[in-house]
Amino acid sequence: MLTKLAMTGFKHRWRDYLVLFSGLIMSSAIFYMFEALATNQDFLKQNTSISMVGLIFQFGSVLLTIITLVYIGYANSFLLSMRKRDYGLFMLVGARKSKIGQLIWLETLLVGITATIVGILVGTALTVGVSQILINSLGLTLHHFTAWYTPAAIATLLLYVGLFLIAGLFNLLSLTKTPALKLLHSNDQPNRPQLKPARQLIEIVVGVISIAIGYWSMANLKILQLMGIGIALVTIVLGTYLLFNAIFVWLMVALKRFSFAQRGLNGFTLSQLSFRIRNYTKMLSIVAMLFALALGAITVGMGFHSQIPSMANINNAYDMGLVNASTAEKAQIAAMKPKTTATYHFKATKKVVYFQAAEFNRQPFTTIHTRNKNQLTFNTVHNNAAKLQKSEDNYQLMQLQSGVMATATPVFLSKTAYAKLAQPEQRLTVFTTNNVIEHRVALNKLAKHHFHTTSPEQFGGRFAMYLMVNGMYSGLEFMGMFLGIAFLAMLASCLMFKILSGADADQHRYKMLDKVGTTRRQLNGAINKEIAVLFILPEIVGIVHVLFGLQMFKIIMVTSPYTGIWLPFLIFAGLYLLYYLITITIYRRIVLQ
Repeated sequence: MLTKLAMTGFKHRWRDYLVLFSGLIMSSAIFYMFEALATNQDFLKQNTSISMVGLIFQFGSVLLTIITLVYIGYANSFLLSMRKRDYGLFMLVGARKSKIGQLIWLETLLVGITATIVGILVGTALTVGVSQILINSLGLTLHHFTAWYTPAAIATLLLYVGLFLIAGLFNLLSLTKTPALKLLHSNDQPNRPQLKPARQLIEIVVGVISIAIGYWSMANLKILQLMGIGIALVTIVLGTYLLFNAIFVWLMVALKRFSFAQRGLNGFTLSQLSFRIRNYTKMLSIVAMLFALALGAITVGMGFHSQIPSMANINNAYDMGLVNASTAEKAQIAAMKPKTTATYHFKATKKVVYFQAAEFNRQPFTTIHTRNKNQLTFNTVHNNAAKLQKSEDNYQLMQLQSGVMATATPVFLSKTAYAKLAQPEQRLTVFTTNNVIEHRVALNKLAKHHFHTTSPEQFGGRFAMYLMVNGMYSGLEFMGMFLGIAFLAMLASCLMFKILSGADADQHRYKMLDKVGTTRRQLNGAINKEIAVLFILPEIVGIVHVLFGLQMFKIIMVTSPYTGIWLPFLIFAGLYLLYYLITITIYRRIVLQ
């Protein structure tokens, strides 16, 4: 009988359960996506040269576990609030508390386990889709990466089931010890914010000091090493929560005292934000951290991607050199529409390569010369035969001769002296395209055809350097972009879940406003302002965290981590705005029926 009553309640509140299930599914899916990288030690070792990347991911797992713990705690409180009235009615009609306790336990476990299993499957599918998009669009090279990773699935299942076991026990104790009348009226008691100046001042001071320590540790990661990441993890999370808990409550109470709060529906909007304020502070702290993680990961991933062409260009002025290129290979080169192309004849021994000086005088050979001991600051030098003979950069010519003759010595002879050499004459064709990455597919095909391999050790030039750098940075670039997308999805899940979970409870308030003559435009404006505040506050905190957090990547990035930062910020702002528009659209449909 109780089971039938429970199912009836589920049918009546299917929309709330849908919000709950979708939120938990996304949470477990994102946790699995992160663990698919964090627990795959072969992938981490093969795709990055950073020795402590495994420990960094362990710190990340701890942080994500804390976020998951708070998220599930809030989801469980939402489940509990939905059922309090129902269980109160069951008690009033004579149901035994032991039976209700069993029902609570089973319902909590059923919701948790089902959402976790579906979430793992969704996480696997998302891992496949996101990884393929990133690999194909960015031309990444990865080793030992797999979308389905059993240890990650086990870790996700154990964590979520364990947390829901604890949540079920908490629900059992909470509901069976609460009087039936209190359960019936549980939804009618708001959590009114109260100003406690001394306590809030302490929280603000401690929060600011904690965040300052976290920023300092990230800026001095070269000195603190791994300990700096641990310090930043603890202090920034703690400081963010304390600041939100102190400042947000103070803002809501203080703003009501200003005259603008009495205009239009501003007072109603502030009251809406004040309602259940303590739950907002916890969730907004999580969202701020997720915002910083998502934006920071995408920014760093794009930073590594932007370094690849710069690193490739410092090695050589030419994309590739082909010895005795065939007619078909020359056609492949012409199809790429190269900016420059030249052919030099030579005769070679094991240690010396002889060229005709006249050819280099007609077609000067371009070399790359670094400046100020900064390998990314360079200029190009156009050399005739005499200059190239004396230049310390003439090894770049040797690199283009299949890469294996980089240590040979070039000698430039007159046409007469060159003709007297007995060695067979060969041809070296060099060319430069407008962009190595843009033509990487055609260059890869050409390398396979000519060298029968794409191993960069077998040939020189910018394309060989691109392959080497791409191999070094692909793993880091993939991790940054992959985790950024994952954290962005979890950010949206957390924020949308928080807002939409209270939509049904808010519905009768908007009905009252409608009955007293409030226009639809005013109601839409109130909704837009209320939800905009919930989006903007964590956004501001998250951006500040990112700007300071990028300091710790100076030790592993050749260029400044702030180079081109506007692009990921702009992309992220567009996605964040899209989530905001989706959220207000769904919220309006629920509360403005």
